[in-house]
Amino acid sequence: MEQDKPRWIMHLDMDAFFAAIEQRDDPSLVGKPVIVGARPGTRGVVSTCSYEARRYGIRSAMPIAEAYRKCPHGVYLPPDFKRYQEASDRVMETLAAISPVVEPVGIDEAFVDISGLDRLFGSPEAIGRRAKVAIRQAVRLTASVGIGPNRLVAKIASDFRKPDGLTVVPPEAVLDFLAPLDIARLRGVGKVLVERLHQLGIQTVGQLRRFNEERLAELVGDSAAAMLRREAHGLGSDAVGQERERKQIGKETTFDEDVTDVETLRRTLLRLAGEVGRRARRAGVRGRCITVKIRLAGFETHTRRKTLKEATAIDDAIFATAWSIFQESGFAGRSVRLIGVSLSGWEDSSQLDLFTRPDARRERLMAAKDKIVERFGKGALGLHPSEPEEEEQDE
Repeated sequence: MEQDKPRWIMHLDMDAFFAAIEQRDDPSLVGKPVIVGARPGTRGVVSTCSYEARRYGIRSAMPIAEAYRKCPHGVYLPPDFKRYQEASDRVMETLAAISPVVEPVGIDEAFVDISGLDRLFGSPEAIGRRAKVAIRQAVRLTASVGIGPNRLVAKIASDFRKPDGLTVVPPEAVLDFLAPLDIARLRGVGKVLVERLHQLGIQTVGQLRRFNEERLAELVGDSAAAMLRREAHGLGSDAVGQERERKQIGKETTFDEDVTDVETLRRTLLRLAGEVGRRARRAGVRGRCITVKIRLAGFETHTRRKTLKEATAIDDAIFATAWSIFQESGFAGRSVRLIGVSLSGWEDSSQLDLFTRPDARRERLMAAKDKIVERFGKGALGLHPSEPEEEEQDE
């Protein structure tokens, strides 16, 4: 019997996407520290910056005031989401010409299933090079590519040799590839957890792999320990696109400094609920279960959830429930490091009568708003275009 061929998942990540487009369209910016985001003097943040700017310690989601202190001579530009979306569409079309299974992840990256394409295009490395060349020809931009047996390894590999990198990790090489990497490379390992693991003498993935399982669970909890253990061994999903069943849609944000102000937390939940609602409508789903995730100082993490009588994809309904969950949580007044909202418990919108449901008209209006935002950016509706990008939790 012929053995199953290995799965090959490619992750493609555009290099400094927004800033690279600005440099492409204005050659005078090439070689300069370009910072795309809020204007200096405002309370906004950095959306993206060029690699020249990163040498000054600037990074995405950094407060613009801090970026200006680090690099006052940088070129600060407002985002132009229409141009960025046009380039993104070309990139996704280019990838679709290589594989029929493409899963965009945000505007500047995508997972691509390239399993079984060797007869058409050659080895995984050849396919990766083909994708990079095709994208350079299509949009005159560079991309970094990682290829491995699953999403986790492919994602880590794409970040391995940025910018303009290509890293292929065969299944038999996964453990050796991961072993020397800093634990911060793993998915979902934030700054606080990294510091705690470093205090335990765990600096690399290899050291984490050898650490006592029971001791690790005592320190970070059973769920986090199980996640770390799986990732340290390079285990992850290999499902891409429609093959990947979505369990929930979520957004969360980590604050630069712990937050105790209730109004700040309310505004953050309002923004996150809007993003979750928009992505649910885009996916054509409505959910009945709303979950709020709260991480306090010291990595103390809690989740609270409520189940609605009727499924929804309406921003206001998601926010109202999320806010009531927070108010009833007892955490008001405590220092909050991270807060997030997710929607699950799906009811397929395509199976519902969009004209007889009580909220059908509002949902159609919000879907029209979504199209404007996706086409022209948040600024088209008076929304702040330079908010930090929160972490998504499609599962």
